[in-house]
Parts: sequence; C-alpha cells; structure tokens
Amino acid sequence: MTERPRLAVVGAGPAGVAGALAAAARGVRVILVDAGEQAGGQFYRQPAPALGARRPRLPDHRWRTWERLRDGLDRHRSAGRIIHLTDHHVWCVQRESGEPGTAEGAPAGRGSTAGAFTVHALRGPAQEEGVTVRADAVLLATGGYEQVLPFAGWTLPGVVTAGGAQAMLKGGLVLPGGTAVVAGTGPLLLPVATGLAAAGARVAALVESAGPGALLRRAPALAAQPGKLAEGAGYAARLLRHGVRTLTGYTVVAAHGTDRLEAVTVAALDRDGRLRPGGARRIPCDTLAVGHGMLPHTDLAETLGCTLSGTAVRVDAEQRTDVPGVWAAGEATGIGGAALALAEGHIAGRSAAARLHGTAPDPRRWAAAARARTRLREFATALDAVYAPPAGWPDRVPDDVVVCRCEEVTAGQVRAATGSLGAGDLRTVKLLTRAGMGWCQGRVCAPAVAGLTGCPLDPGRRPFARPVPLGVLADLPEANRTDLPQADRTHLPEAD
Repeated sequence: MTERPRLAVVGAGPAGVAGALAAAARGVRVILVDAGEQAGGQFYRQPAPALGARRPRLPDHRWRTWERLRDGLDRHRSAGRIIHLTDHHVWCVQRESGEPGTAEGAPAGRGSTAGAFTVHALRGPAQEEGVTVRADAVLLATGGYEQVLPFAGWTLPGVVTAGGAQAMLKGGLVLPGGTAVVAGTGPLLLPVATGLAAAGARVAALVESAGPGALLRRAPALAAQPGKLAEGAGYAARLLRHGVRTLTGYTVVAAHGTDRLEAVTVAALDRDGRLRPGGARRIPCDTLAVGHGMLPHTDLAETLGCTLSGTAVRVDAEQRTDVPGVWAAGEATGIGGAALALAEGHIAGRSAAARLHGTAPDPRRWAAAARARTRLREFATALDAVYAPPAGWPDRVPDDVVVCRCEEVTAGQVRAATGSLGAGDLRTVKLLTRAGMGWCQGRVCAPAVAGLTGCPLDPGRRPFARPVPLGVLADLPEANRTDLPQADRTHLPEAD
C-alpha cells in the first residue's frame, strides 16, 4: 500500500487550520506545526486550559466558525489524518537539493512538487530540544506581527502593543492595567478597546491617527463589504455604551512617567499628517496599548527562496509560491484578516492535495472561496490606504529615543548612519549601529529604522527564523547541517 503524501502546515491560525482540514479531507496526511499550546492563532486565541475558564457560547459568527474548525480538527486528529504538534517553534524549512521542479501549470505528483522538505523546530517553552519533520510539500501560514513606531517614552513599563494587550486579555484573562489609552492606527484598535472596556478597564480614550476624511475617500471600496462595516459599527456602538472617548485624527506624541507609565500626550494632526498647533492634550493612564498596523511574517519563505511582493509572499491563484512544493496563505501573503486567511487556506489545502496526488487542481471546486478572496483582498487594500501611519512621524522622534531596544540604539545614532556616515540601505545601517542585531533580529525596529533613514524596508536574509541553541545545531545530521542556508554574520546575534 502506497503511503499517503505528507503536507507540513506551519502555523495553526485560521489559514493553517483551514488548509490542514482541506488537505486532510482529500487524502493527505497533514503535520500541523505551531508554536501555540492550542490551535487558533491570535484571532481565535483562547484562555490557557490551566485557568479553567468557561467561555460563554456567544451568538457570534466568528466563534461559530471557530467551533466548526476546531471540531473538524479534532475529527481528523482522531482519525490519524492530522498530527498536531503544539508548542513547536519552527526555525527553518529545508528543501532537499537536486530534486526536479514542476513546470508551470503542469500536474505534480509527490516526486515533482519538490521532492521532500525538512521542517526544523524547537520543542517546549524552553526551546532547547530540536525536532525535525519531513514532508512532501509545505504550506506556510505563519501569520503577521505588529508594527510599532517609536516615540518619546515608548519603552516605559505600562506601554504595550495593541495585540499584546489583546493576547493578555484573551489568553491570560488579565488586564494590562486599570486605566488604558488605545492608540495608533488600524482596525485592530477597535476590538482591543472594546475588549478592555468589556473586561472592566477604564478606557480613557481611543486615539486613531486616521481622520474621517480618509474613510470617506475609500467609501466605495469599503461599502463593498457591508458585513465588515457593520462589524466596525458594532464596535463603535459598544465603545459608546462604555463611555469611551474617540479621538480621530490624533496621534501619540509622548508617554510620561518615572518608574512606569503615568500619562500620555496626544496631538491633533492636519490633513498632511503634521501636528496641528495647539492641538495637544495630556491623558492620565497606567496603560497604553499602541499599534500601527501589521506586517507579514516571511522569514521562513525568505529562507526557502520564495519571491516577495513588497513585504508579503507572492503567490498565484492556487496560493503557490514560486518555489515548487511550497504554498502560502493568510497574513504571510498580505495582511487581510481572519476571513481572508480562511479562504486562502482552504484554496491552498485543496491545491496542495490535488498536486500531491498527481492530478491537476480544478479551480471550480474552490470558486466560492476564490470570490471571497478577491472581495476581501480588495477591502484589505482599501483599509491599508486608510490606516497608513501618519506622514512625518519620523520627524517627531527625538534623537535620544531608543529605537532598537535589543541593542539600545537611539534615533540619533540611526540618523547619523545615513547622514555623516553615508549608509544607503538598512543592512549598512545595521553594520554601523547594530540596530537589528539583537534577539528580535530587527522585527520590531526595522520599520522604524527604515522610516528614520528613508531606506526601503527590504526583506532580510536571515538564515533562521529564530535564535537556535548551538547544541541543537550540533545534533543535526551532517547532511542537514550542510544543506542549511549559509549564515550571514551580520544577521546573527553576536556576543559582546
């Protein structure tokens, strides 16, 4: 009996779970690898089981969707069609060399999708034990991460990202503080502020840098998704019931405090995104949840050699990358939300299953998902234009503000790299300042460094997606070590 083809799905958020279910239902053995203790990702994050929380069955379409996904995942796991590896942190995906690729548009069997892949992961919270998973194809559903732009006082205790505050509330059932300001830009701010208020925090203000005019200019594209607009209106109504003050066309200028956050100063913006004279106000608070949108997680795709389009992984109509045997779905292909991620994951799973079985996929089988993908991607593009960070924000960052927290590099040092030292790209700025050489490898500071210097936010060349203990590398078989991407010392943490 021929062994079923194996698909490794990296990430168990909406896209990863949808892709895993679609592939498993079509005879593919799926290995679902995820860093979380439970499936669901950030959007469907649930309280840790040890907390013993009883989540109410609210009449919410998103929660009903997750129940269907979770039940499907449980059925396939019980039947042995899906192996779910929780608390596994993937640091590299290798493609075996010397395997033939697939001609564009041709059906692909197990031997022609890419041959074989090895997924390297670190197991457990300590991440000291290495695990390898072999598969015939890979679906990257690695999600996204928050973009945070620096300002005076942003390193004070009490300042957290908007997604971080939401994760504390969803996963830990704890409030980051008693009095909160939610600020920045983007649709994530609405559910964060609503969630904090519903959980008992006093939300002193929701501060959104985009003004009403930005929404009006994109009204036709936004109106094409009335359900999304109704969802936003629902959040706004709940904020009104909780007495939350909303300041549109405002931005955070500074956070104040000695040992921890005590207040924030926000200021009004004009139509060009510049500070309006006399428009500043100080708001007392002990928590600031701030975010300026999201960026796709593309580290693993870059290591495999997948082409990016801007900051996202480029895919075709089947969610295939240009590396044979590698699919991508969800926020990794462009930030667009859970509904878009579900549609892309479903398409990717069906396409991968067909090609792994050596048959040509039939796009008519996922026509509804493809139509939803088109509509939701257009909506996401319109939102991107509405919720762009305000123009001129780099000019408002004082020279003494720390930009790279890992290496304690200030805005003044970053500016000097392109000014007096003549750096012309982010890699050279990194070499001259060490900005981006720390634990996060530039994921937090790279957008800020790009904004301060005017350099493009080019994709990195990291050999690994996260730091790896030397013992784990030493224990790899010699062949795997030889095939690993060549490390660039400038992209690895260095000892002092």
